[in-house]
Amino acid sequence: MAKKITIEPVTRVEGHGKVTIHLDDNGRVAQARFHVVEFRGFERFVQGRPYWEIPVLVQRLCGICPVSHHLAGAKAMDVIVGVPPEKLPPTAEKIRRVMHYGQMLQSHALHFFHLASPDLLLGFDADPSVRNIIGVAKTHKEIAVKGVLLRKFGQEIIRATAGKKIHGTGAIPGGVNKSLTPEERDFFLKSPAPHNIDTMIDWAQEAVELFKKIHRENRALLDNFAHFPSNHLSLVRQDGALDFYHGRLRAVDAEGRKILNDVDYQDYLEYIGEEVRNYSYMKFPYLKKLGKEKGWYRVGPLARLNTCEFIPSPLAQKEFEEYKAYTRGKPNNMTLHSHWARLIETLHAAEVIKELLNDKDITGDHLVEKGKKQHEGVGLIEAPRGTLFHHYRINDDDQVTMANLIVSTTNNNQAYNEAVRLVAEEYISEKPEITEGMLNRVEVAIRAYDPCLSCATHAVGQMPLEVELYDSRGRLVDRKMK
Repeated sequence: MAKKITIEPVTRVEGHGKVTIHLDDNGRVAQARFHVVEFRGFERFVQGRPYWEIPVLVQRLCGICPVSHHLAGAKAMDVIVGVPPEKLPPTAEKIRRVMHYGQMLQSHALHFFHLASPDLLLGFDADPSVRNIIGVAKTHKEIAVKGVLLRKFGQEIIRATAGKKIHGTGAIPGGVNKSLTPEERDFFLKSPAPHNIDTMIDWAQEAVELFKKIHRENRALLDNFAHFPSNHLSLVRQDGALDFYHGRLRAVDAEGRKILNDVDYQDYLEYIGEEVRNYSYMKFPYLKKLGKEKGWYRVGPLARLNTCEFIPSPLAQKEFEEYKAYTRGKPNNMTLHSHWARLIETLHAAEVIKELLNDKDITGDHLVEKGKKQHEGVGLIEAPRGTLFHHYRINDDDQVTMANLIVSTTNNNQAYNEAVRLVAEEYISEKPEITEGMLNRVEVAIRAYDPCLSCATHAVGQMPLEVELYDSRGRLVDRKMK
């Protein structure tokens, strides 16, 4: 009797999706799919709007990572107003970088401490009533408090640079609309502990050590869980360094061989295609060079540390060297090591914020440049979850006529399916028992990528968590609600 297990929605992620696991007559996994069942409309919503609205408008895609959309949209509009990255005023670029690295700090802290740590600290099979941030706060109070304050610091950085913690207005076509005052700068540099950047750097280091401790105690699980080879893609700086704000596109395969060798992202359509499948509103991007079947790739912390050659801040670089040594310099394809990479990036973000706060340009007054207007522009940025593409065209009346967004979660689409399939094959037996632990393992595999489904689509409403089993005739034989 063929059965279908449905997990709907996947929990402790942003947005709503579901997983279906199809079993054959012998109870073995025949197929596993990750579905995004929300409709996406932003590529149509923005058509007809004046181009200067884009940086503020598109960030309504998400309340978790609005800065990423804000800046990707602004970078595309920079091109349209004739101000490529090299012509952006130094103060404008550095304010944007502080804003973005603050976003990285707060988003990575949110994901690790609030969403991922319950599984890592309390166990995949812990009672779901305690396997959450409240359970972490009760059993590991100091860890929970530091996670909350790390995120709060990042949000305050965003508020100071963008005007608001969520959906700010700091970036405009060709620059920014404010710099930092000396008082704002000194608040982050000189406030008493724990409210200063030096404390955040210390805590970010502690977070990396926490993961390494968890890894030492659970090495086999963290190394083997949903471990599969893949291609990896991200922006890298011109010299090969990790750079969240700007760079060129690089892709490597599972062995580290370059597939895309630092190409200009304005030409991304020459290298990346998007496939549509009938079971998801989310598209499936792929590298055209390798085709649809073999060209899919991962983005995000794991991919960034696989594509870059070094990290340009001393403490994070030291951790990066240890991280790379674990795989003898080869790309790391271990899904749960995404958390290790994410925390190294958190440390790097804190270090860069301190460096930029001490830069004299951060309080400068040259905020905007103008150039010769163009009718098309592409803006890319490394969002917390991975590479984010914004592409726009405008007409002679300054109205947007075309928008194409490939968000980080969309780039990882096939990786989710691969991870779910591997977990399902390992944890579902020939006579499957629907247990909370088994279902959570499927979610753990997806959650490692920190997916933001409301970015990849556009959420309306909520769904309950529902698990159903069907026989080969489509009759419902079992149902469990969560």
